[in-house]
Amino acid sequence: MKGRENPAEDALILLRSRICNPNFVFTPFSDSPDSNYSKLKFIISSSVTEACNNSILLLGPRGSGKTAVLELVIRDLLAEHADMISVIRLNGILHSDDNCAVKEIARQLCVEHQLLFSKMASFDDNSQFMIAMLRECGLAHKTIIFVLDEFDFFTQGKQRLLYSLLDAMQSVMSQAVVIGVSCRLDADQLLEKRVRSRFSHRKVLFLPPSKEDLQRLLEHILSLPVDTSPPNDYAVEFNMKLHQILADERFKEIINTLLNSDSTVKHLLRFLFYAVCHMDLESGFLSLDNFRTAMSSIQRQPKMEYLQDCSILELYILVCMKRLEVKEQNSYNFNSVMKAEYKGIHDAYQTSDYYARNVCLRAFEHLVQRELICFMDNRGNNQSIEFRAVKLLISSHELYQGLKSYRSCPAILRKLVDQ
Repeated sequence: MKGRENPAEDALILLRSRICNPNFVFTPFSDSPDSNYSKLKFIISSSVTEACNNSILLLGPRGSGKTAVLELVIRDLLAEHADMISVIRLNGILHSDDNCAVKEIARQLCVEHQLLFSKMASFDDNSQFMIAMLRECGLAHKTIIFVLDEFDFFTQGKQRLLYSLLDAMQSVMSQAVVIGVSCRLDADQLLEKRVRSRFSHRKVLFLPPSKEDLQRLLEHILSLPVDTSPPNDYAVEFNMKLHQILADERFKEIINTLLNSDSTVKHLLRFLFYAVCHMDLESGFLSLDNFRTAMSSIQRQPKMEYLQDCSILELYILVCMKRLEVKEQNSYNFNSVMKAEYKGIHDAYQTSDYYARNVCLRAFEHLVQRELICFMDNRGNNQSIEFRAVKLLISSHELYQGLKSYRSCPAILRKLVDQ
C-alpha cells in the first residue's frame, strides 16, 4: 500500500506529532487536583479573579516539564480570561542584564497595548513606565503575568529588576504574577534580603513521574483513537498489541534502565520518538524490538566510548575524582586527586597499579584532551596544570557503566564506584 492508504503511515504521523506536542503530552495530568498543572492554575487563576499579586517558582531538572506545564496553564487561562491577562516573557540567558530586561519588558508592554516604544529610554524611564502600566492594568482589572525563564540568571548582579518588579507589586493598585522557572532547587536562596522579603515563597517542584503516572503517560501518547482515523479495527488491534508490550517484563526492564540514567519526561519522549520511528510499516504495529533499538540508539554516548579507550591509570584518576565529589569536595586539582585519593587507595588496598607522578600527569592531560574532565575556568592558562581546578564531565552512572563494560577493568575500581 502506498501513501495515505496505509493506516500505519497515518498512525506514525499521529504518534510523532503527539510526542512533539508538549500540550498533548501533559494533558492527562491536568485533571488531577494534586498535579502541578492544577496547583499552578489555581494560584494564577485566583490571582486573576481576586485581583491580588503573587510570585512563584517552578523548580526541577531540565526536561521535567516546567515550561510545558506553565504554557499549558497560560493557554487555558487565556481561553477563560482573554481580556484579563497579559503575558510578558523574559529569559535569564538573554535578559540577565537589568537594563536589557527592563527595556524588554517595556517593549513587550508597548506591543501588548499598542503604544510607541522608545529605544532611547533609560533604565529609570522604563522602570517608571513598567510601574505605571502595572497600576493602569490594576485599575482595569487586568493581570500581567511575568514569566522569568532561567530565573537564577536574574539573581546575578544587583538584582535591580527583581527588586523593582516585586516592590511595585506591593502596591494595592498593581495586579501581577511573577513566575520564575529554574533548574536550581535553591533558586530562592540566591535572592538578596530586600528581594526575598518581597517574594511570596511559593514553590512548585517538578519530580520524575511515578510508576502510575508513567503508565498513564505511555498509554496516552502511544494508544490510537478508536473512533476516528486510522480505521477502527486497525486501531483496536494496535492498542491490544501495545498493552501486551507495556505489560511485558522485558519492556519494564528497558524503561527502568532508561529512567535510571535520566528520569525526566524529555528523555522519555526522546526515547519514544526513536521507538516510533523504527516501527515497521509493513506489519503496522509497534514491537518490543522497536523499543530495544531505541534504547541502543539513545544509550550511545561518545563519552562512554571514550572510556573504553582509557588506560587503567586514567580510570583510576576518574574514579578518584568521582570519590572526591561524593565527599562534597567541589574544588580539587591534580595534586589533591593524587594525594587525597590515589595514594590513599594504593595504601589501603596495596594495588599494583601505582605509577610515577610524571606518568600520572600525562594521563591527566590525556583526560582533558578527551574532554572527560575539564578545567573550572580559563583564567589559569599561565598556571601549572597540576594546580588548576578541574571537574568531571561524566556522571556517576556513565562512569559505572563504562567500568562495567571495560574488559580488563580492575575489580577494585568497580568496588570503589559502588561505595
